[in-house]
Amino acid sequence: MRGARAAAIALVAGLLHTSAFAPTGAWYLQLIALALLFAVAEQATPRRAALAGALFGFSWLASGLWWLHISMHQFGGIPWVLAALAVALLAAFLSGYYALALGLTARFIPAGRWRLLALVPAWLLAELARATWLSGFPWIASGYAHTVGPLAGWAPWVGVYGICALAALAAVGLVLLKRGATAWAAPALLIPLCGWLLPQDFTTSTGKLAVSLVQPSIPQDQKFDPERYAVNLETLARLVESARGQVVITPESVVPLPLADLDEATLARLSRPERPALLGAFLGNQTDGWVNSVVGLGSDYHYGKRHLLPFGEFIPPGLGWFVHAMNIPLDDQAEGDTQRAWAVAGQRLRPLICYEDLFGEDVVKSALSDSGPDAATVFVNVSNLAWFGTVMIQDQHLQFSQMRALEFQRPLVRSTNTGATAAIDHQGHITARLPPLLRGVLEAEVDGRTGTTPYARWLAALGLWPLWVLGLLALIGVRRAAQ
Repeated sequence: MRGARAAAIALVAGLLHTSAFAPTGAWYLQLIALALLFAVAEQATPRRAALAGALFGFSWLASGLWWLHISMHQFGGIPWVLAALAVALLAAFLSGYYALALGLTARFIPAGRWRLLALVPAWLLAELARATWLSGFPWIASGYAHTVGPLAGWAPWVGVYGICALAALAAVGLVLLKRGATAWAAPALLIPLCGWLLPQDFTTSTGKLAVSLVQPSIPQDQKFDPERYAVNLETLARLVESARGQVVITPESVVPLPLADLDEATLARLSRPERPALLGAFLGNQTDGWVNSVVGLGSDYHYGKRHLLPFGEFIPPGLGWFVHAMNIPLDDQAEGDTQRAWAVAGQRLRPLICYEDLFGEDVVKSALSDSGPDAATVFVNVSNLAWFGTVMIQDQHLQFSQMRALEFQRPLVRSTNTGATAAIDHQGHITARLPPLLRGVLEAEVDGRTGTTPYARWLAALGLWPLWVLGLLALIGVRRAAQ
């Protein structure tokens, strides 16, 4: 395949890959996109294989993360050209994982079927590297496209990164099927696509919980404006007072100032003994640092965010000038010190603040039934996505929450500032959702669950290491077989 044609296919396949994620639910497009990339890399030289991986990754990630420029340009004051350049540079950097994976595979595995098979573990290792190195940024990792469809059945067994590998195997099967190699293609396709045949019932009900999920819909440019504090807090208080559930959940940093500075009258309206509330606020002080937290009003419970977002919540060394240029409030925060669940209304609620729900390996202890008071029956995500608009970002983040629900078979409820406020059952189905930008309270009922999935069991014991080891061993095995 000529260089120009291969490059064009890689770029188009990257765009197709992005379209497989929410809100389309077109999981099969992810397999087709990856099959196109693998078909290019199968016969390519190492340099051209690396270029194909880089172009595919750039096209996929730039089109899937374009909304980052909104926070930098509209709210950070950076000219749109520089904001777009920053997104492009991020996409180019992240695409390096895939360039290395494909280029090294082509360097050490000869062209043909063995190389195709080697691309499966190579893809897995690239996804694992992006998810873990440099604090990790696994946004729209390929496995997330499969919160619906046959591969979703693998979630409680192998998790999102195991699904990344299985999806790559199915993509190889499509290429082999196109080549007429039916004997090789059949197992490559059937193994991933038979996930729906696997046992799925690993948890049992702990009872119903009525939750009130608050969506105040405060524009980001007003959220941290001191002149708007009184109006915004009045809006919040009225929404909380109108809630009818057993527990009220508010979004991340819904109180945009240290909790100690909140006036007693407003706090009294938010904190009612008959209706516990989980309130997003900042705890700490100027000396020890501010912690992005949620507080259980009427109790001694609090949870502080531990997995902080680079540039938005902590400043990487040497890049303070860039962060300060964007005027992000509380841009260098401290980590929280607890992972406890909140025992309330007969359930145990485990908070996840913002993009913490991308890191199942960080919260897996809460998905073990034998973790005592740390064992969650319901996961709770609180977020503020107003920084990034409403297009694509909200549906993507909601899809990540669906994957966590599938992996651990726990319901997950989301309270957000502008969307996507929703309730998800333990099978990953969205059972209720508020439209974006609608100010209101979503009244929903979820079924708390206890029990432990196979994925939660081995992830808690070994972390992601089994996938790293399997990926490396598979590459070594294919290389030896190809010699």
